[in-house]
Order: sequence, then C-alpha cells, then structure tokens
Amino acid sequence: MRLRNKPGASEALLKQPTIVIQNPLNNKGKWREIFGNDNPIHVEVGTGKGQFLTGMSQLHPDINYIGVEKYDSVIITALERIQQADLTNFKLLNEDVVNLINYFAEGEIDRVYINFTDPWPKNRHEKRRLTYESFLKMYEQVLKKNGEIHFKTDNQGLFEYSLHSFSKYGLILNNVSLDLHNSNIEGNVMTEYEEKFSQKGMRIYRCEAQFR
Repeated sequence: MRLRNKPGASEALLKQPTIVIQNPLNNKGKWREIFGNDNPIHVEVGTGKGQFLTGMSQLHPDINYIGVEKYDSVIITALERIQQADLTNFKLLNEDVVNLINYFAEGEIDRVYINFTDPWPKNRHEKRRLTYESFLKMYEQVLKKNGEIHFKTDNQGLFEYSLHSFSKYGLILNNVSLDLHNSNIEGNVMTEYEEKFSQKGMRIYRCEAQFR
C-alpha cells in the first residue's frame, strides 16, 4: 500500500520533542527518567496512527507506552491523538524497529505489542517478518525476564507462521485465539486495521508469547 505524503509532517514531529523523542540512542537505559516514574514500559512496534496505544494509555495510566513507527506521514496522526487526549504516558519514536536494541537497554521493556504487521507472504521475504527469529532475539534482549509479546493479525498464514516461530524459539504460548472477537477475552483495544477488518466479518487472530 502506497503511503500518502503529509506535507509538513517531519517539521511538526520535530516541534514536539517531549512526545516524539529525538535522538533515542541517547536515551537507552533512561526511559523511566523520560517518563519520570518507575511504571512498566510497553512498546508497540509499528504503531501506525496510534489508535491502539492511545486507547491503552487511557485505560492504563499506570503503564508507560512507547510507539515505534518509521513513517512520518503515519506517526503524525499518533502525535495528534496524544495531544488531543493530553496523554503523559505515551511517547513516540519516529524510527525503524530493526534498530530497537539501539534504543533500549537490556531488560528495560516489560511488553512488546505487534499488531497487524505486514505479513511479507513470499518466502524470500521471511526475514522481514516481525516474528522472525532475528526479531525475537532482539525483543528478548530488551525485554525483562519472562517478558511477553502480544500479537494480533488478520492474516492466518502469518499467524500460523508466528506460532511456529514462537514455539521454535522456546516461548510459552498463552491465550491463543483463532477468532478474537468471538472469544471471551476482556479489555481488547482495537487498532484501525482491526476495526476495518472486523467490520468486514474477517477473523482476528491473537496470542501471547512469553520468554522463559
């Protein structure tokens, strides 16, 4: 899908350094200082327009959230949502998730969310999938011991691949749902894509994967 360019997005992001954190390399190991508290830190990789983390931030003010999104024209909407809701526990990184270990110290994160990521269905693109083993190794490094990945997708092939990838890596699978919206899970906050796909009657797949 081709992204629509938003004129002035880059400049607008730079004008909000307390929300869109600049030079995150300098903040490695210091995120609790950035938030000014010792609350748990949850990170969403590929946060998109920020609907999910905006909802989570409002529901859980005692948790600090960081959304990582590399596209200016997408993350600008997340910034606008944070400003409109006046959230203090939601920060943004306008960066690529492949560099995650450069921004967070070992064990600094409590949970990672992966929501409706690109499935990269071709075999030659397997290494780009955010549930590929090299990404799992990266998450394991920045997550605390027994930290979790919470994963949602509409793509059955990616879900099956991810379950296998998680299991092969040695993660413990919990709360696996093959039809999230017809399950009894509580407190689900939907992403933009999740709303769109569920309205079309498509299944939403979800699981939690815990490092040992």
